[in-house]
Amino acid sequence: MADLALRRVYKSFRGKSVLENITFDVRDREFFVIFGPSGAGKTTILNTISGIYVPDLGEVLLNHRVVNALEPSERNVAMVFENYALYPHWTVFENMASPLKSPKYRKSRQEAEREVRRIAEMLRIGNLLDRKPAELSNGQRQRVALGRALVRNPDVFLMDEPLTHLDAKLRHLMRAELKEMQQSLHTTTVYVTHDYLEALSLGDRIAVLNQGRIEQIGTPHDIYYRPVNEFVAESFGDPEINLLDAELTDREGRLFVRVGGCPEPFPVREELRRQLESAETRRIRVGLRPGDIHYRLDPGETGIPSSVFSFEPLGAKAIVTCRFDKDWVRVLAPAELDLRPDQPIWLDFDMDKALFFHPENRRLVASPAA
Repeated sequence: MADLALRRVYKSFRGKSVLENITFDVRDREFFVIFGPSGAGKTTILNTISGIYVPDLGEVLLNHRVVNALEPSERNVAMVFENYALYPHWTVFENMASPLKSPKYRKSRQEAEREVRRIAEMLRIGNLLDRKPAELSNGQRQRVALGRALVRNPDVFLMDEPLTHLDAKLRHLMRAELKEMQQSLHTTTVYVTHDYLEALSLGDRIAVLNQGRIEQIGTPHDIYYRPVNEFVAESFGDPEINLLDAELTDREGRLFVRVGGCPEPFPVREELRRQLESAETRRIRVGLRPGDIHYRLDPGETGIPSSVFSFEPLGAKAIVTCRFDKDWVRVLAPAELDLRPDQPIWLDFDMDKALFFHPENRRLVASPAA
């Protein structure tokens, strides 16, 4: 069991800042996900926790004890690397048993064999113990790398994009197994990924990282429905959220939002009105996820005129990109729909599910989930 915390951690390389004021707590037995694009500093955080890097400023705490001066071998953390890092000349059994041969975590041969076989059966690789890494698939190698970390029974697991090199179907399977494994082992886990689906499905909480800074920390529900700014909103969802310039207007004592190109303004719900008025701005940015924009092939009474730019079938669904005023709008539709470029299409915006952002600092102003 372990609590983990970073306090005001800064790190730079050759004068270039990589981490700035990184502060968060990971509770005992929590699955904590660090999400962000490539180059955001995710792996640097893991290396700082493990002791590979020493922060320029700030503190790393394990069980409320500052461990900045401790060597990696003294921290009782286990790291799973993106590239597996297996010994090619050793068998699966020897790779998994290697941590139990170190002076600090040494176990007898019988204990080591019993533990390796127990973990191997749990990971469904018990029949592969005599093979070399070159004789394994990527998914099997990843399980071996996980098993090597699990046999240690560490205080904290650190996982650096462990599913990146797996195919889509195996990634989905391994996501479910990782979550189940973590719950059964009752171990604190810090998991790094650039895949928003992994972050949402695995994390008890998510820290969204951008250029070495934490943008937001929250539950998957908070991150998706109450993103703190446009960067977070755009990072979660595929296709990503539509962001449109708009203007707030008053009419007959009610607040309306007028989106450029729409023939009529949309009324704003009363609970959103209070949030929007606190922003003290008439200009606004409206965020609509593709599933919250509906389409029609005939104008109807309230349809917003648009035209098809592209139609991308993706199995059972398709992404329709529409020209709307000076913007592009992405809409979800059935894959069997027959749409052609430049074909007229009419849109309906579900403003009751819209997110509203400040036009200058791009921070969230109003959300239906607030």
